[in-house]
Amino acid sequence: MNVIVVGAGHMGRGLAERLSRQGHGVTVIDRDAEELDELDEGFAGRRVVGVGFDRKVLAEAGVERASAVIACTSSDEANVVIARIARGTYRVPRVIARLYDISKAETYRRLGIQTISTTDWGIRHACELITYQEMDTVLEIGSGDVQLVRSDVPALLEGRPVREVTAIGEVEVVAVSRNNETFIPTLGTVLEHGDVIYAAVASSASAKFRYMLGTSA
Repeated sequence: MNVIVVGAGHMGRGLAERLSRQGHGVTVIDRDAEELDELDEGFAGRRVVGVGFDRKVLAEAGVERASAVIACTSSDEANVVIARIARGTYRVPRVIARLYDISKAETYRRLGIQTISTTDWGIRHACELITYQEMDTVLEIGSGDVQLVRSDVPALLEGRPVREVTAIGEVEVVAVSRNNETFIPTLGTVLEHGDVIYAAVASSASAKFRYMLGTSA
């Protein structure tokens, strides 16, 4: 996975170093070369000096080949501009913007931009957001007879209750992540655009769960 991190402050450096250790290709952009020099000596990625919303700088960083862009400068406004360019112009699959003013998070979510806040939690959560697949096994329980599976809520399930993704003894939704919060749903909880569900799935029911989500078996 090729990831561009814009902003080499404490959060940006921590995120870039962690992703690099996980084996991802990482490029860090910052207008201050000294900030880039603060990256750990073991950092195996690239450093690009420049303004993160300058398209020439983004091109130099390889935005056209990027799997994800994380904008985590100290400015909400700059982060949103970077995120919108990455999403709207270059069609980067996963775009995340750090926001200090979280009241704007819903507005940007509707534009397909995920948001994060607070440094330590943000580093962990951003890694999770950009490294999991559309349907991803988080944990195998016991001998693998049961799996904890994480999945984006597909369009066909938006506005539908959790009971439609439930099969007694085979599939049970145990948690839903929404707007940077995770909660335990009821069968009547209505799924929304942008939700991520966590389901306990019997290995024998994997194909059924994929069918429920509208994905191929």
